[in-house]
This record gives sequence, structure tokens and C-alpha cells, in this order.
Amino acid sequence: MADVKLTQVRKSFGEIDIIRGVDLDIKHGEFVVFVGPSGCGKSTLLRAISGLEDITSGELRIGDQVMNHVDPSKRGIAMVFQSYALYPHMTVRENMGFALKHAGVAKDVVKSKVDAAAKILGLEPLMDRKPKALSGGQRQRVAIGRAIVRDPQVFLFDEPLSNLDAELRVHMRIEIARLHRELGSTIIYVTHDQVEAMTLADKIVVLRAGVVEQVGAPLVLYDNPANTFVAGFIGSPRMNFLEGTVTGQPRFNGTNYCEVTLKGFDNTVVNLPFAGAVPAVGTEVSVGVRPEHFQDDGDAVLPVTIDMLEHLGGETFMYARSSGDAMVVIESKHGRSLRSGQALEARFDAGKALLFHKDGQRIYAH
Repeated sequence: MADVKLTQVRKSFGEIDIIRGVDLDIKHGEFVVFVGPSGCGKSTLLRAISGLEDITSGELRIGDQVMNHVDPSKRGIAMVFQSYALYPHMTVRENMGFALKHAGVAKDVVKSKVDAAAKILGLEPLMDRKPKALSGGQRQRVAIGRAIVRDPQVFLFDEPLSNLDAELRVHMRIEIARLHRELGSTIIYVTHDQVEAMTLADKIVVLRAGVVEQVGAPLVLYDNPANTFVAGFIGSPRMNFLEGTVTGQPRFNGTNYCEVTLKGFDNTVVNLPFAGAVPAVGTEVSVGVRPEHFQDDGDAVLPVTIDMLEHLGGETFMYARSSGDAMVVIESKHGRSLRSGQALEARFDAGKALLFHKDGQRIYAH
């Protein structure tokens, strides 16, 4: 079984700490995606798992074996990089079978494995072409095929789609998801694109500055982020954060509410339903509201003026500003009737809003 377990894994370059004590359990067959901004350590962590970077301290296990000092070629992993790294003088068939041939595998076995991978990836008509005669998506499929023929325990993908255009990225996401279903292998995938993470992952690992901020299924992270960093990183456009202060703890019809007076919105007051202990009066907070939670019948109202409209055909995003210069992004179903410079009252569902401490940590209502 290709479980991957990291225990207090650290990686430093001299005095610079890149990975700072990561604990992570990846079960056999899971599709796990590392996400985070540039410089957060996601590619370094992947390279540490592969053996391309030494682990400074901590323990890495793949299956039942400690892999800290095991040669990369003996870890049972195969890696697909951002660059295709194909040999330009070799055909598709030769590129896919090169590692097996180099390892002394019998020719008939190499042919069988290459043919099987080509069938999975739809490369059969291209086997005699050289890389220069392939599109970007076809080259990436060849690179994936080269990994498949090795029959690894774990696939490692390091931003494999970032060199492709938008249409090809969508197509290759579908291909990789289908590949995972067919092979049932453990996949660890690095990307800076949270859309890729949301569509591909069984489990997302959100990293910041070498620390794991939160781990969970895509929709769990979307609906229940642990802090403002995760809430802002997962979701596009990002969550709105409205700064304010707790000014009351009212109770209506048997339900406790947290009354927050918002800064920059003409002292607008919103009441958020709260099942647990309401934060103390005077607590500085952020109210998190996703763009799609604005709706005509919302019970909380924000006075704003439209700066810009982003028409995307089936949906419109409104970039609006309060009198206090606070920016809000709103998804609107009435985009065609709106105009830049227009003043309006934007309504949102207070029951779907999230509350965060000033330091960014979530205040849970339940």
C-alpha cells in the first residue's frame, strides 16, 4: 500500500527554514493537492518526498519504509515536471520507454507497458512522432506516460499544466482526473492554481511560509476555512473581509446574534446568527462574505458604489466601493442592468457569513 506519512518534516537551506515541521498523512489512492502562494514551500516539500531534496529533520515514510536516505530511484515514485523534459531526438515510443530500457527491462515488457500507457492516454496515433511535432498538451501526456510505465507507488506532479493555455489546462485536468480513476494510484500534485486544486483533489493541503494552514476536502475548506488566509486563498473571486467591531449580543426569537458595526460602511450594523458563545463587545473582527452570498433577499445591507463590472456572459462580478473606501466583490444576477458609478444597496445572507478574529483565526458559531 502506497500510504505516505510525513512526521515533523523540516527543510532548511543554511539558516533559512523553508519547510517548518509538516505532519501529513496521505492514504493509498488519494489525490492530494498542495496549494499556496509562490514561495510557500509546496514544490520544496514535493521534492523532499521525491528525494531530490534532503530532509533536514523529521521522518518520511512511503508504505512501511522510512525513505529519508533512500535513493530517489528506489522510492517507488515517478515525477512529472512543469517542463516536459522530453528527448528531442527520440520518438514518443522511445521517450516513454527510455527509463525501462535504461534499467535493462526486456524489450517485450517495455513494449507492453508503453502500449498500455499509450492506450490510457490516447497517444497511439502519435507513437512515431518526435516532440517537435506534438502540441503542448500532447507533450505533457507523453511526460505522464513516461511516468506511468514505471508503475510507481506514488505519482508526483509539480505544476504540470502551468505551461499550457487555458483551454488545454481544462482538457488536461479532465485527463489527469480520468487517469487517477483508472489507475487508482496515490497522486501528490503541486499547483498555485486553486481552481485546479478544487477540481482535482480528494484532499487539499494549504501551505503558507512552510507551514500547513489547513488540510481537508475541497468543499470543506471552502465552507469552513480555519482562518482568513485559507478563506481568501480558496475561492475565486476571493472572499470579502469586512472589518468591524462587536457592538452587541442581541437575542431574537430564541437565537443568539453577534452584532457587528462595520468600519468604512457608514457604521452599518449586521447581525450574524450565533449558536455558541458570542464574542465580547469591543472585540475587533472581520466578517467574511463570499461574492455569491450576495442576493436580492439578503438580510444584511451594504451601501456601495460600483467601480467596475466584469461581464462573463452567464454571470457578472461587481467591484464596488463603500464611502469609507472599502472594496467589495459581488456576484450579481442583474449585471446587464447595472452601470459603473451607480450607487446601490448590496444585500447578503448574514447566516452564511463567517467571523474571524483580528489575528485572522476563525470564530466558530457552533
